[in-house]
Amino acid sequence: MFARLRIGITAKLFAAILSTCMLVLITMHWGVRLSFEHGFIDYIKRGNEQRITMLSDALADQYEQHGSWTFLRNNNRLVFNILRSLDQNPESSNQLPPHGWRTQFWVIDQNYRVMIGPRGPVPPEGTRRAITTSDNKVVGWVVGSPSERLTRVADINFDQQQNRTSWMIVGLTMLLAALVTWLMSRGLLAPVKRLVEGTHHLAAGDFTSRVESTSRDELGRLAQDFNRLASTLEKNESMRRAFMADISHELRTPLAILRGELEAIQDGVRKLTPESIISLQGEVATLTKLVDDVHQLSLSDEGALAYRKRDTDLVPLLEMVAANFRHRYEQQGLRLNLSLPEAAPQFGDPDRLGQLFTNLMENSLRYTDAGGSLSIYVESGPGGNLLHFEDSAPGVNEDQLKQIFERFYRAEGSRNRASGGSGLGLAICQNIVAAHDGTLSAAHSSAGGLKITVSLPNKPH
Repeated sequence: MFARLRIGITAKLFAAILSTCMLVLITMHWGVRLSFEHGFIDYIKRGNEQRITMLSDALADQYEQHGSWTFLRNNNRLVFNILRSLDQNPESSNQLPPHGWRTQFWVIDQNYRVMIGPRGPVPPEGTRRAITTSDNKVVGWVVGSPSERLTRVADINFDQQQNRTSWMIVGLTMLLAALVTWLMSRGLLAPVKRLVEGTHHLAAGDFTSRVESTSRDELGRLAQDFNRLASTLEKNESMRRAFMADISHELRTPLAILRGELEAIQDGVRKLTPESIISLQGEVATLTKLVDDVHQLSLSDEGALAYRKRDTDLVPLLEMVAANFRHRYEQQGLRLNLSLPEAAPQFGDPDRLGQLFTNLMENSLRYTDAGGSLSIYVESGPGGNLLHFEDSAPGVNEDQLKQIFERFYRAEGSRNRASGGSGLGLAICQNIVAAHDGTLSAAHSSAGGLKITVSLPNKPH
C-alpha cells in the first residue's frame, strides 16, 4: 500500500520550502539564545565590574577621610547611599547594568574579614577589586559574585520565560510559514498542472488541447510554446488526413478507368485494339506521374533530395528549360517571352533549379488559355536573384491564391486531370526554393493570370 503511494510535486515543493523555513527559524532561535546567554551576559559582567570599580574608589575615599574601617562595619546604609548616588549620577548610570541583573557583592578589609555583604562564604571565583588609597596601600577588597550565576540562580525564572516565549514565537511562525508555503506552492504549480493535463490530452491524440498562459515568466513562455506545438500538431494532423484523402482520390480515378476498360475487354464489350491499349497506357502514365510526384514530394519534405550546390548561372539554365518547352507552348497557341540579363550568378544545385523552372513552366502551360503568354524576367543583384513567372488569363481569386502551394490543389473549378496534373508541382517547387534559403510567393498578374516570384539569396560559401 505504501509502495503505491505517490507524492505529488505540490507536496514535495511544500515540504522543501517548509523544511527550509523550519531550519531557518530553529537556527535563528538558537542564535538568539546564544546571543542572550553570551553577549548579554558579557555586557552585564562588564557592567558589574564597572560597578564594583566605582564602589571601591568611593570606599577608598571614605577610608582616607576616616583613617580606618570603623565607620563601615555593619553600616549597610552607608553602602546603600553610595550605590544610590552612583545610580543617580548621569555619567555613571549609563555604564551600570539594570537592577535586576546586578550581582551580589562583599566588602572585606585587609585582614579578609567581611564588613558588608550577604551571609555565606565569599566566592573565591568572584570578581575582585582592591580598595587602594592614594599612597597605593591596599586596605580591602570589593568582591562580586560570578555573573555566570545569573542564569543558574538569580534569574533562572526569567531565562525560562524568555525560552518559552521564544519557542512560542517559533511555533506560531512555523504555522504561518506552513500556510504561506501551501498557498505559494499551489499557486506556483498551477501552470505546471495545466501543462501536465494538456500533455496528457496531446498524448491521447487530442491536438485541440490548449493551456491558459497567464504569466510572462518561464512557465508562461512554456505554455505559449506548448500551445504553438499543439497548433502545429493539429495542423499537421489535418494536413495528413487531407493528404491521404487526396492521394486516395487521385489514385481511385485512374484505377477505376483501368478496371472498367479491362472488364469491358474481358466481357467482350470492347475489343483489344491499338486504340484501347493507348488509352490504358495513358492511365498507367497518369498513375506513374502521380506516384513519381508523391515520391519527389516526400523526398523534398524529408530533405532527402540530393543537393549538389555550386556556382552556376541562372540565365543559360532558364534558356535551356525554355527551349524544351517552346514547341509545346506553340502547339497550345501560347507565347513564351524571356527577358534575361547577361548573367545571373547563383550558388545552388543546377539540377534542382532546373526542376524548379520546369515545374513552373509546366504549371503555366496547363492553366493558361490559348492565345495567352508566359513572361519570364529576372532581376539580378549582389544579394541574390528575383525571378518572375507571369502568365495571362485565367487568373485566380484571393481564396485560391492562398491555397496555391497546397498539395493536390488545383485552381480550376473541375478537377480535370488531363489539364490539372497531380497538383504537387508547386509544393515541390516550394521545398526546392526553401532548400536554397529562398522564398516562393504568388500574386495576381498584370496580364490577368498568375505571377509566381522566386527569391533566391546568393549567400557566400
